[in-house]
Formats: sequence, structure tokens, C-alpha cells
Amino acid sequence: MLNLNNFMNSGIKNISDTAGRFYFGNGRGQSFMLHMVSALRKSAKIRARHEQNGTHIPPFLIASIATDCNLRCAGCYAWANGGCGGERVQEQLTAGDWRRVFQEASDLGISFILIAGGEPLLRHNVIQLAAEFEHIIFPIFTNGTMIDEYYLNLFDKHRNLIPVISIEGNAEKTDARRGAGVSKKIGQAAECLKERNILFGVSITVTTKNQNDVTEPSFVETLRGNGCGLVFYIEYVPVEKNTDHLILDENNLCILKAQIDSLRRNKKNKDIIIRSFPGDEEAMGGCLAAGRGFFHINAIGGAEPCPFSPYSEMNLKEQSLLNVLQSSFFEKIREISAAEALNHKGGCTLFQHENAVKEAIV
Repeated sequence: MLNLNNFMNSGIKNISDTAGRFYFGNGRGQSFMLHMVSALRKSAKIRARHEQNGTHIPPFLIASIATDCNLRCAGCYAWANGGCGGERVQEQLTAGDWRRVFQEASDLGISFILIAGGEPLLRHNVIQLAAEFEHIIFPIFTNGTMIDEYYLNLFDKHRNLIPVISIEGNAEKTDARRGAGVSKKIGQAAECLKERNILFGVSITVTTKNQNDVTEPSFVETLRGNGCGLVFYIEYVPVEKNTDHLILDENNLCILKAQIDSLRRNKKNKDIIIRSFPGDEEAMGGCLAAGRGFFHINAIGGAEPCPFSPYSEMNLKEQSLLNVLQSSFFEKIREISAAEALNHKGGCTLFQHENAVKEAIV
């Protein structure tokens, strides 16, 4: 029987070991990693104590901190599901709210808080706040166009903040989705990060149009040569009409798994972290949403199973993280995921069972 905690702790160790190789020979980076290895072990012990008392605490949390963005990318999930734009900026969690959330996460032993948006770098105060929680790693998913001298200095000083820049593959594909000139701006940002030996990553939405290009060994080798130490492959989830042709079918997903496995085995990639979502969930017994491995807090405080399943019945303005994890709604979502785990053929489980998720709301 799969021991999820041991499996995820092993995965976290693999991530930290790889990051350690990335920072080999870098004094500041190695000092940061020594601190983080100790912090990760301490957090794992805290989660284990909660487990013994009957509450499973996930090691990851996803926090969308902004309802605004300086770009309007084609097929953006945040814009499509209402997470961006409109009057929601007035309803955003305040910096004080996020401080409480981060502190609760720390007390529960959560090790990683993935920061998203909108464009999270629009909220300087929340990013600065995250920097203060030095024992938590904050990958920051950004379009990369706002990485200026202020943020370069912040990332240099606080290595627990890890910028993850969204790209679509080569410059042409990135500009086609994100706007003319975007690839040049993020290329310049990457150069600046590399000059300072700052660990950064890229996030790639994988579609039928770019799958083979972005999994080419030469593509990943180029990323590493440009200073990148982390690659997220995110399977495309349709948010617009007439985009079903971009969805990876069962055969595409099987090929993608083989492509990513090959990249991980490549000795040239020994110091680059490669992660696939939701592809990596298969090895962990299925969907990790709703607190099994992570859950999502939207910018106005709604506690959602996953960014791709934007439904909630509790809000962090009134509830604690622990109450959310112990809620009947999240328990029902975990049951949906468990029921599908044995027969799942790839892709996002909760997106494929959207009606069941809606029915779980009281």
C-alpha cells in the first residue's frame, strides 16, 4: 500500500538534492540549501505529528495572491474562470490576511507555498511578506515581465523566493500567446537572474502544438544553459471554445510521460528539477487536490481543491487552514479522486468530474 507521506517526503528530498547540485560551488546558494534541508526535515516532523493525531497535512499549498495582471494571454485560466479582472481587486485578501495564512501554514508544517495570480509580482507587499518566512519555499509563478532591479535584489537576498517564468516554448510561440516582445523581456530577466546565480524556473503549458518541441533534450539543455534550474510541465486544460484540439489525449499523455522520464534520466539534467502536473500524480496514487497533497486559495480567500477546480464553500477570511483541511467538502473531493484513481487515464481528474465537484458543495 502506498505511504503517501513517505513518498512525498522522498520527492521533496529529491528536489532539495537536485537544487543542491544546481548551487554547487555557489556559497550563498549552498548556505541557503543547508538551512532549507534542516527546515524541510522539521516541517516533515510537524506533519507527521498531525498525521498521528488523525489529520493529514499536505506539504504544498497554492496561493493566488492577485486578481490583476499586466498581460492578457490567450487561453489564460485565471481570466477565464473570473480569477482576474472585474471588481475583485477590492475583495482581495490583504497583506495581513496573507501573513496569517502563511503563519498557519508554517505552524502546520507546510513546506512549499506556490504563489500565483493574476500576476503576483504586482503585489510587492505580499511578496516581501513571503520573504520573511525563510523556512518555507515560495515558487512564484510569474509572466516574468516585471522582474526589475527591486525584485532581483529581493530574490538575491531571499533565496526561498524562486521565480518561475511562464513560457510556451521558443520565442515565437511565447509571443503568439503572451504578446509581441514578451519573450525578449523574459529573456533579459533570465540573463539577470543567471548573472546573480539565482535559482529560477520556467512553467510550460503543454499542448498538442508544442509537446514535442518543449520535451526535446536540446530545448531543456538550452534552458539549463540560460541559468534555469527548474522546469514545470503543465498539461493544457481547455478554458475557451474551439480549443479541444490542443488537449493531450491518452496517447499524447503516454508519450509525454515517456519524454519526461527520458529527460530525468539524462545525466546532463542532473542539476535541473523537472516536474509534470498532473502527470506526476499517477505515481502518488492519483489526484493530490483538496489537501491530499495540496489545495488552492484564490485571491479573495476561497479555499478550492485545485486551481483547475475553482469551487469553494469556505473562505480564509473567516476560516483557518486546519478547518478547511478537515471540512466535509474537501473530504468529498478526496473521495471522488480516490474512486477514480484506479481507472484514471491521465489528465486533470477534477476537471473531468466537474459536475461531481459542484454537487459536493453544501
